[in-house]
Amino acid sequence: MRSDTVKKGLERAPHRSLFYAMGYHPDELQKPLIGVVNSANEIVPGHVHLDRLADAVKAGVYSAGGGPVEFSTIGICDGIAMGHAGMKYSLASRELIADSIESMVYAHCFDALVFVTNCDKIVPGMLMAAARLDLPSVFISGGPMLAGEFKGEAVDLSKVFEAVGAVKSGRMSAEDLGDLELSACPGCGSCAGMFTANSMNCMTEALGMGLPGNGSVPAVSSLRLIMAREAGMKVLSLLERDLRPSQIMTREAFENALTVDMALGCSTNTVLHLPAVAHELGLGWEPALVNEISTRTPQLCSLSPGGDYHLQDLNRAGGVQSVMKELGGGGLLHKTLPTVTGGSVEDNYASASAPDGVIIKTLSDPYRPEGGMAVLFGNLAPEGAVVKQGAVAEEMQHRTLRARVFEGEEEAVSAVLENRIAPGEVIVIRYEGPKGGPGMREMLAPTSAVAGMGLDREVALITDGRFSGATRGAAVGHISPEAMEKGPLALVQEGDNIEINIPGRALELHLPEEEWDRRRQALQLPPPKAVGGYLRRYAAQVSSASRGAVFVNPDEGGET
Repeated sequence: MRSDTVKKGLERAPHRSLFYAMGYHPDELQKPLIGVVNSANEIVPGHVHLDRLADAVKAGVYSAGGGPVEFSTIGICDGIAMGHAGMKYSLASRELIADSIESMVYAHCFDALVFVTNCDKIVPGMLMAAARLDLPSVFISGGPMLAGEFKGEAVDLSKVFEAVGAVKSGRMSAEDLGDLELSACPGCGSCAGMFTANSMNCMTEALGMGLPGNGSVPAVSSLRLIMAREAGMKVLSLLERDLRPSQIMTREAFENALTVDMALGCSTNTVLHLPAVAHELGLGWEPALVNEISTRTPQLCSLSPGGDYHLQDLNRAGGVQSVMKELGGGGLLHKTLPTVTGGSVEDNYASASAPDGVIIKTLSDPYRPEGGMAVLFGNLAPEGAVVKQGAVAEEMQHRTLRARVFEGEEEAVSAVLENRIAPGEVIVIRYEGPKGGPGMREMLAPTSAVAGMGLDREVALITDGRFSGATRGAAVGHISPEAMEKGPLALVQEGDNIEINIPGRALELHLPEEEWDRRRQALQLPPPKAVGGYLRRYAAQVSSASRGAVFVNPDEGGET
């Protein structure tokens, strides 16, 4: 066993002495050491209850003959970090999470790992660590929050963000907003819609790294605790078989995950995180793969923010496994791939219920004939840009709009809330990419303000930053190369005509060629934003969003 490095032999007497100092019994040092990576804290609703899950995982590990050892990592709440400088640290924290887990595991020689996770950057950070370490691993998420209720309707956090714009425009009273904010988030769990956290938990299940139900069983359900115990048991089976993440998260498994992504209508952030995980495994990733899979995969679910249903509804209808059963039956999945259950993809969904036709549609009668996401290319996005097409109104699927240019999120939000944005305009927010932000801020505030002001069927937003999974409307993000890398977005001027053609997968700036040349020659980038500490190092190391915003070393042939 790998852990024998710190447990066995004459030379390891000092090491054993340190274990005994912590209260470990000598018999426990004869067992495999199973790291339980717990991201519990008291600032993230999706993580506030994870200590209970970690205890259940440890009980499962004990019952299967292992020795569980819990350690922690950080977790940022995107909702609380939203709309201010703290959001610069959200995506950047993904790399810290992966690096901190790597450090702990290599330093202490664990044999296998169970990851207790839940929210936006924590799930992909842990998946990156699992891929990098390649030890037998199982994931258990904290599960989604239940939807709240307001005036007889199911609501979630996205409604609160949108309500700010509604109050500003006189469409909602401040008193109603006060009632809504008390009602929208009724308890622990990742926010109730198909936002980034729940999208990534569903992706973990689709990749084969999480148990069935990982993406949809509510946080408050006792089944979540039972699943945590099972995760602790399963990791010993994986260790015995030496079944590792590199054998589960293959190229075909990522294709499965993208297919499920398209069927569920997940957050655009999945195409930032899945490439980052694939990068850790040395697997290639091209943004065009999203369009290839989206074109052949109908959207079978319409969950908040694009629809009225929530994760609890998806779970009641059969969850991710029912969606996979329908996709597999239509020949859209690789069915024989291994998973952490010990069975194949097909084995896992064999007993799942058939689609109910309402929350989960059938392939013959989908919500949309194509998947929930698209990547746009064109002279404004040579390396691609991402849009959640399933959450875009029909009249905004193909529009040419007049540009309103802002050099950051705050300016754009003020313009929307002060009624300085008119129908037929596209809000351009630049210098918010991985380097330019730095940190590629998630911008739910401007998109929610547009929706709250009732402009989401008349106004679009485009950016080299990114949007929350709670975003709806014509919001095109991840424009690559970013403006700070002298990407074409840096050349846009007030009043330019920009064509957004989602069916045609195109994003074009309408300019004569001589004007392109003139602007390129005259371009002067703004000075880097005044940041220090980790963000300065992050901006120096991070790559393009089209590559997953990963750290790329010079010897890998990419940016530094």
